[in-house]
Amino acid sequence: MTDKVTTAMVLAAGLGTRMRPLTDTMPKPLVPLNGKPLLDHVLDRLAAGGITRAVVNVHHFADQVETHLAHRKAPAITISDERGELLDTGGGVVRALPLLGKSPFLIHNSDSVWVDGIGSNIARLIAAFDPERMDSLMLLALGANSIGYDGHGDFLMAPDGLLARRGERAEAPFAFTGVSIAHPRLFEDAPKGPFSLNVLWNRAIERGRLFGLRLDGVWMHVGTPQSVEDAESWMSRAVSA
Repeated sequence: MTDKVTTAMVLAAGLGTRMRPLTDTMPKPLVPLNGKPLLDHVLDRLAAGGITRAVVNVHHFADQVETHLAHRKAPAITISDERGELLDTGGGVVRALPLLGKSPFLIHNSDSVWVDGIGSNIARLIAAFDPERMDSLMLLALGANSIGYDGHGDFLMAPDGLLARRGERAEAPFAFTGVSIAHPRLFEDAPKGPFSLNVLWNRAIERGRLFGLRLDGVWMHVGTPQSVEDAESWMSRAVSA
């Protein structure tokens, strides 16, 4: 068995074009939600779930992100610099592989926010990862119960957690939250340069090694200024209820 997952890759290099005009002067990971930057929501949740080290990639307003992270103690931060070329999700992780080590690691989008149900979803995901069966384990949310999500779903999930893509023009119940655990073997023979993680997830589906875990709680899709307002409104009502 592989050691427990204690390292995370936080994807924070994107341009955040859908979050404009907020991202005209700051990177998307530093956009505040309830007074706290999205990136801190992520890192605080990772630390609470047992992650001790996080590799954060930077590109858009990279200096702002680095300055903001300089004070963090938990998790310990390492920067993966993409100032020279934006590498997309897959290419960004490949660039950071030497920093991530040889054990499975968690991948977390910098704009994924949720309110946990009972216990930590990060800890649940780590506990559920089986490297013998899985190349990747995704945290999924029911699209119908999520805040700010208006898509058609991403995956169908079998009773044992095995995932399949929804067909074209079809609906699927589960949306990807932007959080997963990856075994380094997922990146064997990965493309060079910029590419999406979807390329590797599709390969894992073909091998029967992409699995999912349902999020316990309420997931919020925070991708636009309006969705930030919607998330803050829902969170304030939940606290006062």
